This record gives sequence, structure tokens and C-alpha cells, in this order.
Amino acid sequence: MKLQRIRAVARKEFLHVLRDPRSLIMGLALPMLLLFMFGYALTLDVDRVPLMIWDQSATPESRALVDRFTGSRYFAVAGRADNYRTIERAIDNRDALMALVVPSGFARDLEANRPVAVQMLVDGSDSNTATIALGYAEYIFAGYAREVRLEELQRRGGRTLRPPLAVEPRVWFNADMLSRNAVVPGLIAVIMMVIAALLTSLTVAREWESGTMEQLIATPLTGPELIVGKLVPYMCIGVFDLLLSVLIGRYVFEVPFRGAWPLLMGLSLLYLVVALSLGMLISIVGKSQFVSSQFAMMATLLPAFLLSGFVFPIENMPGVLQMLTHIIPARYFVTILRGLYLKGVGPAVLWSEALLLALFGAVFLALAVRKFKKKIG
Repeated sequence: MKLQRIRAVARKEFLHVLRDPRSLIMGLALPMLLLFMFGYALTLDVDRVPLMIWDQSATPESRALVDRFTGSRYFAVAGRADNYRTIERAIDNRDALMALVVPSGFARDLEANRPVAVQMLVDGSDSNTATIALGYAEYIFAGYAREVRLEELQRRGGRTLRPPLAVEPRVWFNADMLSRNAVVPGLIAVIMMVIAALLTSLTVAREWESGTMEQLIATPLTGPELIVGKLVPYMCIGVFDLLLSVLIGRYVFEVPFRGAWPLLMGLSLLYLVVALSLGMLISIVGKSQFVSSQFAMMATLLPAFLLSGFVFPIENMPGVLQMLTHIIPARYFVTILRGLYLKGVGPAVLWSEALLLALFGAVFLALAVRKFKKKIG
């Protein structure tokens, strides 16, 4: 390969991108739009759950239980009820997700040391949110029951008692338990894969459709020189998008970064090569901008979004899908980004993911070179 020829192809592709508003929008504006849209809209946090309360007991004991819910940041009182019809109407209208019903004999049963049944009604139409909200409620009930039990034992024994087991949870890597700290790094991987593959999926196909491929074939350019030259401009765009995404993640979404910046840039460049090479391979095989763009979307967006572990944990997927995730490059880069952002790990932990990305890049690039033929037809 001759550097002069590669530089000429890269210059030609740069000029085309600068003169094509669609390419500029796709390469610069679309990643930022996706980052802001998904960054703000895609949240896995469940808090301020709207709660209806029906306190039939209306005693100091029942108010103490209700206060635990109203004082929690995980629940927000949506209203008070005095019958089940009001609760049903609130849940049907989506004004409330849960309802707490305290029976009239609540204080009497507590004083008599009898089991007390407190009812918790939950809208199960969103099973994931309902399960998390029920977990919050069970935690509050357990704390209240433990406190009541200790007070009863203190009254009987006449001395202060302490719980035999005190649990002090400590969350590592994401102490605030904010979903955006995990979503934004994973989102960067998805955006880079989709945009890079989409951009390069149009390059060779555009040459065939515009009729300029015949002119390129007539030149001394070799296949590898043409492919590398066309990748250079989009590598620059990808690096710009990466830097912009990292800055937005840090200063707009306030996602902490605990890893090494040089390692992030090095592994991101490796991932860009994988995405660009995949798009180039699709463009060479497709020979049509429409077909190539559609196939690039199918081959990048859906796998990167659904099978990379970005949104859905891979461990919870069926066995067949878990095996399929091993051929999704985004899976490894999502792991790399979350390891760098949240854990601050280094090459000793991420070497296997980096090696697999390098393997993907080499395979895609070799296939693109092999599939490109300097002939018409």
C-alpha cells in the first residue's frame, strides 16, 4: 500500500462528507441527539412511586407505619382513600401504582401481640417496576416490624435492647444507585457502533450508484488502499463523536470516570475500527445505499441495543441468546466502558475484551478486502 494513494482517497472522502449535509447530520448531530434522548428518557431508576393510602385504623401506631412510606424517597403520596373503589379508580387511571391499606384493628392486634395483616395493592401491568416497588415496601415493613418487636421486648424486660444483627449495606462503584451511571457508558458503545457502521455502509455503495466506481477501478488503486483511505475520514468523525459523548456524559449527565483516559481512547479506537470495518463490509457486499443502510441498522442497532447487556442483563437471557451475544462486538465494549467508568479497572481486567475486539476488527477488515473486487459486475 502506498501512503500517497491512501491520502488521496481520504481527501476525496473528506470533501464528500463536508459537501454532503446528510452525512454531516448523521455523523455529528445524530449521535448527540441519540445521547440526549436516550440519556434522559432511558432510566431504570424506580423512585417516587405514586401511592394511595387508606388508613382504617387512624391510630398513632398506624400513622407511624404510614409515615415510613411518606418519608421515603421511593414513594410519593398520590392521595388518601376511604374505600376500595377510590383505590381502583386511581390505579386504573394510572394516578397510583400502589395502595397501602391498614386494617381497622391494626393497633389492637399489635398491642395484643397478634399477627397483623396489612394489605398492599400493586398495579402489575409493569411487572418490573411493580417488583422493585414491592421490594421497597417489604423493606419498610421489615424495618417497622423489627422496631415494634424491639419495643415490645424492652417493655417486658425493662431494659434497652439492640438488634442482634445490624446490616450496614455498602454499594461499590455506584454508591448513589443511579441508573444513568451505567446507562450513559453503555449508550456511548451503542451510538458509536450504529453511527460508524451506518456512515461507512454508504461509502462503496455510493460509488457504485453514482457511477464513479468505474473511474476508481481504472486507477492504480488497490483494494486495501481504497478501503483504508475511505475509513480515515470516518475514523476522525468517530473520534470527534467519542470525545463529545465523553464530555457530555461527564459534564451534562455527571457520570463519574474512574479509569485511565489513555486506555479509554486506545480501546475506543479499536472499537471504532470494528464498527467501521463492519460498515465497509456491508457496503461492499450490498452495492446499494438503501440495502446497505437497512442491513447496517439491522446488524448494529438491534444487536447492540438488545444483546450487548446495555439494557438487559445477559445472565437473564435464554441460553441460546446468551451464546449469540458472544458474536456481538458491542457486548465487549459495554463491559470495557462500564469497567473504566464505574470501577476504574485496567488492562489486567480488560485484556480479554480488548483481544476479542481486535479479532473482530481483523476479521471484518480482512473480509472487506477479500470481498472488494476491482471489476465491474
